[in-house]
Amino acid sequence: MLKNDDISVVMAGEAGQGVETASDIMVKVFKMAGYNVFSCKEYMSRVRGGVNSSTIRISSGAISAYVDKIDFLVMLSPNLTGHLEKRITEETFILYDEAFKNLSLDKFKTFGMPLTSKAVEVGGKIFSNVISAGIIFGIFDIAMNLIEEFIRKSFSDKTEDIILKNIQAVQSGYEIGKYFINNNCLSVNVQQDELVADKTLVSANEAVTLGCIAGGCDFIATYPMSPSTAVFTYLAEKSDEFNIIVEQAEDEIAAMNMGLGAWFSGSRAMVSTAGGGFALMIEGISLSGMIESPMVIHLAQRPGPATGLPTRTEQGDLNLALYSGHGEFPRIILTPGTPEDAFYLSQNAFNLADKFQVPIFILTDQYGLESYSLCKPFDVNKTEIQDFIVKTDRNYERYKLTEDGVSPRGIPDFGEGLVKVDSDEHDEDSHITEDLDLRVKMVDKRLKKFDLIKKEIYEPVLFGNASCKTLLIGWGSTCDGIKEALCHLNNPDIAFLYFKQVYPLSEKTLAYLEKAKNTICIENNATGQFAKLIRHETGFNIHHKILKYNGLPFSVEELVSKISDLT
Repeated sequence: MLKNDDISVVMAGEAGQGVETASDIMVKVFKMAGYNVFSCKEYMSRVRGGVNSSTIRISSGAISAYVDKIDFLVMLSPNLTGHLEKRITEETFILYDEAFKNLSLDKFKTFGMPLTSKAVEVGGKIFSNVISAGIIFGIFDIAMNLIEEFIRKSFSDKTEDIILKNIQAVQSGYEIGKYFINNNCLSVNVQQDELVADKTLVSANEAVTLGCIAGGCDFIATYPMSPSTAVFTYLAEKSDEFNIIVEQAEDEIAAMNMGLGAWFSGSRAMVSTAGGGFALMIEGISLSGMIESPMVIHLAQRPGPATGLPTRTEQGDLNLALYSGHGEFPRIILTPGTPEDAFYLSQNAFNLADKFQVPIFILTDQYGLESYSLCKPFDVNKTEIQDFIVKTDRNYERYKLTEDGVSPRGIPDFGEGLVKVDSDEHDEDSHITEDLDLRVKMVDKRLKKFDLIKKEIYEPVLFGNASCKTLLIGWGSTCDGIKEALCHLNNPDIAFLYFKQVYPLSEKTLAYLEKAKNTICIENNATGQFAKLIRHETGFNIHHKILKYNGLPFSVEELVSKISDLT
């Protein structure tokens, strides 16, 4: 008898079998039905074959993190990866296609289902994924009219025949799910939550994109690269509605230079890429530093070096963002860990870039970007587009030496002045110079911006007791997993300090660290890049590190276990 108010469903199959489609249908229908829901996916770097999987959590309470446990494993193919098999326990119910031959899962609870035969009855094997989603809906006793409503809306661009076949497929699976419940002494105990109706289901991909639109983004130039491509394509979908110029450049070098040209002309531009693509943009980042051009870079991390694991997750590019570009110049690195932060930080990134005339990084990763979770609807009334462009006069000097280091930024054809920039060291009027005393003044002018930037820093957020003995430290997508682990630990002596901006580092950081007797930095990389940044900026040595770099995110269970071992 399975009685649980937090159910984890994993759907596994080959690329091309529609695992992601079925997962999207499930997570959205459960949200419509009033359930707390979260989903994430892991997939191989191939168009066909391999083993891909999606994890969908359905819970009575709010959830937003990945777990190892599997309550229901739905197998669309007879193959499993080693790490997926390790998540199967004696409590896992494995639902598989009875057409599979030589399936060696005898020691587990397995139930054969007529997936292929039912799919062929509907119209072809392609419908197996929708039938599988229907099975889970049947187990949860989701209202069939709600499911049909979603199918019609989701497939509205298809013919009526295709819509009816998908409805038939869901109904066929639904009947199997009901039979499964009624004949296997099985029930689920997940309760609907009335608070879900007031929340929105969103991925960080969508949140970043919507934040950029709210920030006034009107130009994006990018060369597609996983896992950043979804931001590019989603922005392209919205381009007509919000008057955004979308340019798929021939390579990342061109994309970065197009973005700089767009800012020079008065646009609010961004690029979206992954580590390998950003490596080609680095000269452009240095150009941004010299010509003091605003720039917004969405850097979606994945495991390297080189191509690495191109469809997996990692927080391995902090150093790349921090030290990219030759020479010394200011930058800001934002690291959203929730959809809300992804939206509001992305929105304000354009204001910060415009105000301080520096490159701004929005640092994300595959796990965070492609997970779906519930959050409060984004409030555009809390956002504001701040314009710092000045109207030039005839005596305009682009690089005027100012007390705070920020020179007035004009754009062509807005005022009487001639707007010039130069990638060589230059004087106040943008002319090349080798005056060494002036060189020092210009470097100092650019670096002065750090003092201003630090006044508008995003402070770290503390979850738990300020007088804790053990302080957990995390940034970016580790946020919700650590928060949920903290709840399970239920120890008032353990707190969590979450950084949504890692550079420049908050001046309050050291005070938090010195209060704790034990500090633990949790990162999805092999060398503890943020822990090293903290030591570099504050002189404080983090006591312990919990690191993971196999291409998968931290699960709540492993965080609970590893934190317990260190406290």
